[in-house]
Amino acid sequence: MYKRLNVGLFLILFLLVVTSNAYSKNDINAVRIWPAQEYTRITIESIAPLSNDQMILKNPERVVIDLKGIAINDVIKKLPSQLSVNDPNITRIRVAQFTPNVTRIVIDLKGQARVKIFSLKPIAPYKDRLVIDLYPENQDSIAVLLRQLESKNDTVTSGIKNPPDQIIKTEKIIAKKKEKINQIIVAIDAGHGGEDPGAIGKRGTLEKVITLQISKKLKALIDKEIDMKAVLIRGGDYYVPLATRVKKARKIKANIFISIHADAFTRRSVSGSSVFALSERGATSAFAKLIANKENESDLIGGVSIDDKEPILAKTLLDLSQTATVDESINLGNHVLNKVKRVNNLHKKHVEQAGFAVLKAPDIPSILVETAFLSNPTEEKNLRSKSYQAKLAKSILKGIKSYLKTKPLSTSSSSSN
Repeated sequence: MYKRLNVGLFLILFLLVVTSNAYSKNDINAVRIWPAQEYTRITIESIAPLSNDQMILKNPERVVIDLKGIAINDVIKKLPSQLSVNDPNITRIRVAQFTPNVTRIVIDLKGQARVKIFSLKPIAPYKDRLVIDLYPENQDSIAVLLRQLESKNDTVTSGIKNPPDQIIKTEKIIAKKKEKINQIIVAIDAGHGGEDPGAIGKRGTLEKVITLQISKKLKALIDKEIDMKAVLIRGGDYYVPLATRVKKARKIKANIFISIHADAFTRRSVSGSSVFALSERGATSAFAKLIANKENESDLIGGVSIDDKEPILAKTLLDLSQTATVDESINLGNHVLNKVKRVNNLHKKHVEQAGFAVLKAPDIPSILVETAFLSNPTEEKNLRSKSYQAKLAKSILKGIKSYLKTKPLSTSSSSSN
């Protein structure tokens, strides 16, 4: 009898050890939530790929995700507390041990949503990731950009008082608005975002934060111009796939595309601003190729599902319209470089070229501005300064205006495809 008990006890202990080992092979080591008007992303990071089942349920709207072979731990328990009360898409998140071998996540939605769930392979600094993207059913990302343009038009005369000496000025502004003058549309692309922090300075400065701050300042300056208006491709801390950035710029019929970045290098002594355009053949230098390769990795880091990829990025041969656009991009880049050098020294005194995915719009002059190096202590300090950011933004605007004086654009020249 004692032998039977001992055998039974042994089997129980063996099963506990096996179960424990099964769990130890894979575990949740990080969870993150990225809320935005366009979509909310939930990322579950694990030691190994996560096996999971999903259900989308109605009345009320919710998404159920069962993580197989995962025991609930302190990390996954923190997921509900990471939800912002102002999240535009999610009401509540619940986590529980559904069965001994399954951890269940229930996401209560604020309305109908399109759900994308996909896995990402490890890439520094992340391990395996399960990504849940929740897109509001009635939310169109292009509509968000168009509202930026409408808000610019609606606020053209905001802040103008009506004393006698201002009446004529106000009437002129309104008259121009009624005439629907051709305003130059500038698409401003803040590099990186969300899961993709971009470069990180020694003081912990994130490139994605700096680029958005400078982009917002640049937009504010452009929107003060009567004949110009700006649109932010990324208005918050979330990731936009590189091809989608191009697509958005074309959909709003942008005349100019400016991508803002702040790079890092292995040597802290490296410094200076740079401007890049697309290359038709190959990179103009090893440095340009290195920068392009790093920026093109953003989709792997930021996280893109297969169906987010656009065929425009698969092109290997550029047509004649692309060739003309590249020439204009270099022209624009030279004007911007000439103004930026008054704020910061230049890393390269001419526009560099390489195969940047984000610059592949076939009909929009497009440049990528590396404002400074976050790896350089002095430049990192400068980039954290609001006044320095404002100077950079102002110099970029001056470069755009200088370019437009030599090559006026018509809003009808941009494609809407």
